Amino acid sequence: MQKNEKDWWRKSVVYQIYPQSFNDSNNDGVGDIPGIIEKLDYLKTLGVDVIWLSPIYDSPQEDNGYDIRNYRQVFEKYGTIEDLEHLIAEVHKRDMKVILDLVVNHTSDEHPWFIESKKGKNNSYRDYYIWKDGKANGQSPNNWGSIFSGSAWEYDVNTEQYYLHLFAVKQPDLNWENEKVRENIYDMMHYWLGKGIDGFRMDVINFISKDQRFPDGEIKDGALYGDSGPYFVNGPRIHEYLQEMNQKVISHYDVMTVGEMPGASTEDARIYTNPESKELNMIFTFEHMSLDQKGDDKWDLEPLNLIDLKENFEKWQVGLHGIGWNSLYWNNHDQPRVVSRFGDNTGYREKSAKMLAICLHMMQGTPYIYQGEEIGMTNVQFDDLSDYRDIELFNMYEEKQSISWSHDKIMEAIYAKGRDNARTPMQWNEEKNAGFSQADPWIKVNSNYQEINAEKALADADSIFHFYRRLIQLRKELDIITEGDFQLLLRDDSQIFAYKRRYNNQDLIVLCNFSSEKQDLSKDITERIVDAEKIISNEDVSKPDQLSSYEAAVYLVSDGE
Repeated sequence: MQKNEKDWWRKSVVYQIYPQSFNDSNNDGVGDIPGIIEKLDYLKTLGVDVIWLSPIYDSPQEDNGYDIRNYRQVFEKYGTIEDLEHLIAEVHKRDMKVILDLVVNHTSDEHPWFIESKKGKNNSYRDYYIWKDGKANGQSPNNWGSIFSGSAWEYDVNTEQYYLHLFAVKQPDLNWENEKVRENIYDMMHYWLGKGIDGFRMDVINFISKDQRFPDGEIKDGALYGDSGPYFVNGPRIHEYLQEMNQKVISHYDVMTVGEMPGASTEDARIYTNPESKELNMIFTFEHMSLDQKGDDKWDLEPLNLIDLKENFEKWQVGLHGIGWNSLYWNNHDQPRVVSRFGDNTGYREKSAKMLAICLHMMQGTPYIYQGEEIGMTNVQFDDLSDYRDIELFNMYEEKQSISWSHDKIMEAIYAKGRDNARTPMQWNEEKNAGFSQADPWIKVNSNYQEINAEKALADADSIFHFYRRLIQLRKELDIITEGDFQLLLRDDSQIFAYKRRYNNQDLIVLCNFSSEKQDLSKDITERIVDAEKIISNEDVSKPDQLSSYEAAVYLVSDGE
């Protein structure tokens, strides 16, 4: 893989901000852009290089900003264009970069394009969206289901056609087959890049090309709708569209791009992220995020099998090495808190959070830290369903009740997998509302904020925060972390995740105990590390032949085998 001076994102660590929940500067209960500016020195202290902002655009907020009404305006509760320009300048002043969310699979139904599109079949904007006649019996054009539950089609009485919405009813899908749609999107991207942003995270970007036959999908056991994934995930013109976007926009700037791509395989990713393809720098994969569920239903819980997790990471590390590039993440705005999910948020919260951090950050790729991850924020359990805010969650509740799931079973799934786990306000200190706002927040604060907050973490040299700082610094100091190859060790061990990185006559041995039980190390491992330098660990006193509860350690071996 050819590298050049523009590949700054290879050594970078990205921090994701969910603006609504990060910091409220004007005490209206909603986070905002001036609030982000207030906390830039905190992020500089952490050591991150890039800040990714979840959508800040004008929006009715049906799906927390992923339903955009105006691509060139800022949501009024977040601030103004001038506030955003100020943020970009302040980020750059601190030698950091900022990327925006690019949400172009769909818009809000309040977007002017869709308002025009609904007016009639002959309207010049009609073809900006995907409109279809119903079947002869009056049913929807096909049996596709929305990702947010229910049908993916909504009937419009005025024009007697259906429009496609893969997500909420208020999020109609754009028609990328229309060249004018693409031109408008590229113009909008130029607009923001002209403001000085440093790239884009592209929301469900591999959904933009649909199979124009729009066939029915296979109805799997227990499903209410057909499996539509084969007809819009990595669709027939996706590479054409991404190459066109790169040629017309991305290639003209020194920026980074990451595509959110549910359903993309390693083979897909090798194409998307190969520099010769001229598409994207990296993608978000989701395979490791579905290992604690049964089948395709994220709400149908199943315990994590560590061997499956190890083999999945191995597949991506080996599959993209020397060709493309990986993104590395445990958390984001759509995922529950990892310390509650794959760690232990009761007896070993700090230790297991550090273990999970080591496990991820010693791999090849660009790590992403989601706000609060660096202080070990946990999942939340609201007793009252009305305290939640996520549209996906409420739609799921209705759908699961219709197939006889009990209230308790649904709530258990929400506690484990609900997206609001990631969206409770950032916990800054022990003060009212965790220092997020003086007003009642748009969603309740996690009740554990007096124990878990940034102020306490900053003051404690042994905190999760300072542990993340050390991991970020190691990535900048050791080329083996960004350049080395990957070899899975102890493949069949159900409790230890161990792997080796190899580069320029050096080995990096990474050992992570995913359990609360002590684990003995094999003679083969102890012989590899006996004379090695331990560069980071979450255990003060280690035994050479054993890992304690949730212990993780990294050893650097020069002139290894």
